[in-house]
Amino acid sequence: MQRRYITVDVFTDRAFGGNQLAVVLDAEGLTTAQMQAIANEFNFSETTFVLPPRDPSHDAQVRIFTPRQELPFAGHPNVGTAFVLATQAETPPARLVFEEIAGIVPVEIQIEGGRVEGAELTAPRPLRRLTTFGAEPTAACLSLKPSELRLDRHLPQIVTVGTSFLVAEVHSREALRKASPDAAGFARVFPCDDAFAVYFYTRDVPPRELPCDLQARMFFPGASGLIEDPATGSATVAVAALLADLTSERDGELKLRIGQGVDMGRPSLLLTRVVKRDGAVVTAHVGGGCVQMMEGTFHLAGEG
Repeated sequence: MQRRYITVDVFTDRAFGGNQLAVVLDAEGLTTAQMQAIANEFNFSETTFVLPPRDPSHDAQVRIFTPRQELPFAGHPNVGTAFVLATQAETPPARLVFEEIAGIVPVEIQIEGGRVEGAELTAPRPLRRLTTFGAEPTAACLSLKPSELRLDRHLPQIVTVGTSFLVAEVHSREALRKASPDAAGFARVFPCDDAFAVYFYTRDVPPRELPCDLQARMFFPGASGLIEDPATGSATVAVAALLADLTSERDGELKLRIGQGVDMGRPSLLLTRVVKRDGAVVTAHVGGGCVQMMEGTFHLAGEG
């Protein structure tokens, strides 16, 4: 059996930017072990597998794999998968609804001039603020000095809207640039609250780099050790929800443009919005553009 796949760059408007994603369109009948092996073969940060929905009122069941493990929810895989399915449709839908381990994920399709340009997801779970950490163990994860972390808005903290991340703020763009993942530091902090990665950002944004309000980076364990992700939608939307939760505004929609991947040569722009009512975060969203890169088929040995 020939199975189709399409690869896309997500959270970008140009080829070779953003975060790479492989979308396997004909995944029905694949075992979990086969999906994991295929994700390892693609060796992108994530690969998605599109399956028939359990509930016919939904559009698809989507399973998300890194080269090492399955994830309950992730950002750029949802945005990229929705983009692919919309571009494959004879008439692009306005909205898709995915079933995932973390819950139901609605994704709005962004269409301009009749052309599918990208998508925006709604986080499947409400914001949860979990374990906090001091500056020293968090800075050790990033090979930074504790003084280079900024603590006035929030302490380093694990947050989640579907997948957990340790989130920290650093004072300067220079600290963001020079940070590097430290295995000993990671071992002191993770795993904790199901988190396995650290996402850190700065408000010190040079206007010449990207038109954004924050710049961020994210380190996590990969197949070859600790590596970096060029665009992390699930962490970005969790941070947007956290920052909205910390603001004094009680009602309204708070928007942030967050850049990532600049120091990797894969600049990404993630557009977030968070809705608050009566002082509480009601919904959190992240979206952006996508560019289709490659498509093809593969055949697994032993299949008919």
